[in-house]
Amino acid sequence: MPRRKPRASSASTNRMNSAPPADPESQLDSFLAKYDPEVSAFARRALAKMRKLVPGALEMVYDNYNWLVIGFSPTERPSEAIFSLVLPPGRVTLCFLQGAGLPDPTKRLRGSGNVVRNIRLYDLGEPDPHVLDDPEVLALINVALNRAKVPMPARGRRKLIIRSVSARQKPRRSTPPKKS
Repeated sequence: MPRRKPRASSASTNRMNSAPPADPESQLDSFLAKYDPEVSAFARRALAKMRKLVPGALEMVYDNYNWLVIGFSPTERPSEAIFSLVLPPGRVTLCFLQGAGLPDPTKRLRGSGNVVRNIRLYDLGEPDPHVLDDPEVLALINVALNRAKVPMPARGRRKLIIRSVSARQKPRRSTPPKKS
């Protein structure tokens, strides 16, 4: 019996007929633009600071239903990521993705799960523009880097990968206060 030629899937057909995707930096800019201007500006500063702290990291971006997540990993495996910036509406949070065992004598880390801890960097109306310059936070970041399951490359070029974009999303801007 003769072999059939495989048929192109609809996904690959759609890719061929559609315009090429925007470059990852432009896509990330468009994701950040969905937020309140103050949140977006703070998130861009936090992202720039994290890029200086982990210059060889692979950045994985997930524009999910609930929020935007930018993970920092030594490899393309999400399970090996060490940090992420998470942006729910009105907030910017730094997550320590392997942070449950980190020493935290000043109790800066939040969370009680088995794996992740976090530090709130920005809460709409209560920004802390210097939190990523705080020596205690920098010490936590350094300890997390030293204890990571897979070490972050000391050198290397940053790479930005858009891993997923949800078609349906909750609003990214915080809801306006209700008038009484």
